[in-house]
Amino acid sequence: MKISDSVLRSFRVARTYRENSQKVNCVDFSPNGENAVSSSDDDCIVLYDIRKGKPKRTLFSKKYGVDLIRYTHGDTQKVVYSSNKLDDTIRYLSLTDNKFIRYFPGHTARVIALSMSPVDDTFISGSLDKTIRIWDLRSPNCQGLTNPLGKPVCSFDPDGLIFAAGVESQAIKLYDVRAFDKGPFASFETRFNRVCDWTGLKFSNDGKQILISTNGGMISVLNAFSGSVLHTFSGYNNSKGFSLEACFTPDSQFVMIGSEDGRVHVWSTESGMKVAVLDGKHPGPINTLQFNPRYMTFASACTNMTFWLPCVDDS
Repeated sequence: MKISDSVLRSFRVARTYRENSQKVNCVDFSPNGENAVSSSDDDCIVLYDIRKGKPKRTLFSKKYGVDLIRYTHGDTQKVVYSSNKLDDTIRYLSLTDNKFIRYFPGHTARVIALSMSPVDDTFISGSLDKTIRIWDLRSPNCQGLTNPLGKPVCSFDPDGLIFAAGVESQAIKLYDVRAFDKGPFASFETRFNRVCDWTGLKFSNDGKQILISTNGGMISVLNAFSGSVLHTFSGYNNSKGFSLEACFTPDSQFVMIGSEDGRVHVWSTESGMKVAVLDGKHPGPINTLQFNPRYMTFASACTNMTFWLPCVDDS
């Protein structure tokens, strides 16, 4: 089944789970699409079986808290996550035996971005200490760091060759992973027409577009090569300045974001038109939203976790 306007409009809530007492701050699908993991402000890590459509296990990170949880490259049994409590160390956890494999200390303020390389054991982290650090899962020592001169959100491109940093909510800087110490090889000033903080940055799967999430009721899609703004999408509720996560569909053709009224808004990246508004009956703002990389389903979460499926009439 191909993702299209009509397929997206047909999405309905398939399952809703109330495993958490506080907001779900992050959800990630495994690379094979068969598992999902969520982190939440109540210190819970919940594992979901996507094929069965149900939660299978809950782990706890009571001491450190848990945020920005990510599956590691090609592995459905290990995750990396940041702390939102005790310190700013990143932790590498085995889901099978619930034991830490390694710690990655170095940041001196809260980690606000975490991105895994799609091709190897490298990952990057951006922090309120105004640095981006580069790590290797096999070593606790930072492999390098760059000072982009401001608060950075960052992400790898789909080939794992470059990473982009959105710095101080006004510039995009592109770095070569193998030569990041030389500084960015390209830099674009990108000023939006409303004052807001950039809260997330993602590449589309085709590598041609960059999506900037903000806390200001707007998101922007940029040309990944020139930095020019292709589309700015608004018209969804975010009056309280929440950090709402946006995402691309896996085919790079659509962008989705949740809103504070519990609905999901979808736009075409080609036409720039809104193609769907989906009501997930979320009682609170949709903080996190992620489309499955392999299967026709996506997850949205407030304190509740909701999985969606299309209801397409084959006739």
